[in-house]
Amino acid sequence: MPEAKIGVIGGSGLYDIEGMTDIEEVDINTPFGKPSQAILTGRLEGVGIAFLPRHGTGHHISPGELPSRANIYALKSLGVEQIIAVCSAGSFKKEIEPGQLLIPDQLIDRTRNTVNSFFGEGIVAHVPLADPFCPALSRVLYQAAKEVGASVHENGTMVVMQGPAFSTRAESRLYRSWGADIIGMTALPEAKLAREAEICYSVISCVTDYDSWWEPGEPVTVDVILNTMRHNVDTARNIIKLAVSRIGEARDCGCDTALATAIITAPDAMPPEQLEKLGLIIGKYIK
Repeated sequence: MPEAKIGVIGGSGLYDIEGMTDIEEVDINTPFGKPSQAILTGRLEGVGIAFLPRHGTGHHISPGELPSRANIYALKSLGVEQIIAVCSAGSFKKEIEPGQLLIPDQLIDRTRNTVNSFFGEGIVAHVPLADPFCPALSRVLYQAAKEVGASVHENGTMVVMQGPAFSTRAESRLYRSWGADIIGMTALPEAKLAREAEICYSVISCVTDYDSWWEPGEPVTVDVILNTMRHNVDTARNIIKLAVSRIGEARDCGCDTALATAIITAPDAMPPEQLEKLGLIIGKYIK
C-alpha cells in the first residue's frame, strides 16, 4: 500500500488536486467502515500526499452522514501525519467577507448525534483539545495563503453545527454574541478524531456568505455559496500546492503524542476485539 505523510480532505467544490502525479487509487476498508470514497495517492510538488473528497465526488454525502472515523483511520493507515482540510464557512463578522479565507484556531461544538471518538466499548481515552488545530500546520497554511495573494485572516473561532440546514437568524445572532467568527459543518468530528489518531490537523475555511444574522442580505442559499466557493477553491488549491513543500518532517507541536497520557483503561482490562480494532491508533502505547 502506498504511503503519504500529508493528507488533504477536500470540501465543497474541491474534488481533485490539480498537479498531482503518480496517482494511484486506493480502496480501503477500515474497522469503522469504508471512507467517503477511494483515496487518491500521488505526489504534489514532489511530496507524497493522499487526497480524499469529504463528501464524495459529486457531493453525495451529507455532513451528518460523513464516515469521519473511517476517513481519518484510512488516512492514518496510509502513513498520513498531517491533514490539510478545506471547508466552506459562513461569517459572523462584517470584516470577514465572503470570498476571503480564515485559518481558525478554536472550535465550538454544536453537533448532535455524531460519533466523535474512536474510543469507547471498553477502552477509554481523554485527549487534550484545548488547541484543536495544530498551531504549527496552521502557521504554514496562513503564510502560504498570504504568499499566493489570498485575503486571509489568522486565528478565529469556528462554530461547527449539525446541518444540513443553515442557521436560523436567532442561532446566528447567538453565535455572534459568543464572539465566534465563522460557522461550518465538518471540522468536527474530524479535529477530534485526528487528535486521537495523533495526526496534525488544520483547516482552510473558505468564507462563502455572512450567515443568517446579516440583515442587508438575503437568507443563505446554496447557489450563492457555490458561486463564491468556486473562486475560493482555486485559491485553496494554490495554498495547498505551496504548503505541502513547506511542511517539515519533524513535529514538535505535541499532536504526535496526544495519546501519551490520555488512555485511562488498564491494558489487561481492554477487550481483545476492541484492542485489535484500535491497534493502528494505540498500538505503540500498549505492549
